[in-house]
Amino acid sequence: MEKKRLEYYKKKLVTRRDELVRGIARTEQEGREADEDPTVDLADKAANSYTKEFLFGQTHNDRSLLQLVNDALMRIKDDSFGECVACHQELQQKRLEAVPWTRYCITCQEKMEQGLL
Repeated sequence: MEKKRLEYYKKKLVTRRDELVRGIARTEQEGREADEDPTVDLADKAANSYTKEFLFGQTHNDRSLLQLVNDALMRIKDDSFGECVACHQELQQKRLEAVPWTRYCITCQEKMEQGLL
């Protein structure tokens, strides 16, 4: 892949990583604040518990995506960005544009989702 295009994807990935880090920090803060609410009403405690569980799930998803973004940045450093990690074919530009942290080409992604890879 040409250097100019790599820089474009690197900038896009770094921006996404920064957004995720800020989002994770904000979600963690909201979870801590839900703990600090001194409510004694049982319904309020249940609502706070639900909110914390929801925020935990959201943070987990964001952390998973953050790992994929960091992995993609490492592939840029290793000069393996833009190729499928399974079949080593070049990834389509449209796919990279939509999901720059992707690891697989469409064919291998489908196999992965079916449990065949």
